[in-house]
Amino acid sequence: MHFSFVTLFPALIEGYFSESILSRAVVSKKISIDFYDPRTFSQDKHKRVDAPMIGGGAGMLMTPQPLMDTLKHIKKKFPEACVIFLTPVAKPFKQNDAKRLADKSHLVFVSGRYEGIDERVIETYADELFSIGDFILTGGELASMVVCDAVSRNVEGVLGNSDSLMIESFEAALLEAPSFTKPKIYENNAVVSEFLKGNHSKITDLKRELALCKTKYFRPDLYKKKVSHEK
Repeated sequence: MHFSFVTLFPALIEGYFSESILSRAVVSKKISIDFYDPRTFSQDKHKRVDAPMIGGGAGMLMTPQPLMDTLKHIKKKFPEACVIFLTPVAKPFKQNDAKRLADKSHLVFVSGRYEGIDERVIETYADELFSIGDFILTGGELASMVVCDAVSRNVEGVLGNSDSLMIESFEAALLEAPSFTKPKIYENNAVVSEFLKGNHSKITDLKRELALCKTKYFRPDLYKKKVSHEK
């Protein structure tokens, strides 16, 4: 799986792939990354990539030419690339999207800055648009990394133990049940006793009940869907 990042600040993203699971995935060539800075494609003599919005409005907007030429270059080099824009005005990114996108060979993440991107760029090149939540960031780099991380986990061979994917939150339309490790008692807080008895059938049933309780409390929307689906 290859990931390309279109960003004015490559250094913000590059460091994220220098540690832990994603670093090992790069070293083992399960994933690869590269970066494209729209400034290098700007035809402005000062390499500017922003301009005031037509019709008024606070702040500046990323102009079409640098981004259009950047994406044109990428698509010419990688025709199969799937171009993804991260924007608050899009559908929410979900775990099912992460699993689906993991089957692609090449994803391109376009990170906006300032007050956003000229809509003509999105209309011309977007294959997918995603929002990671109902809030505003200073740029799209964090959102790009969130989606890339979620997708990478579903690429075969990236996780040391692929079985862990099967028990994560959202895989069963529920939040993941509470988990515990040693010691059995820490600062007067004990592990749920049933977890210590070795009866895996009962542990599985209890984890499901705890997952239902957690989902009902934190995500009643998911709980209602799960309960109605099982009726």
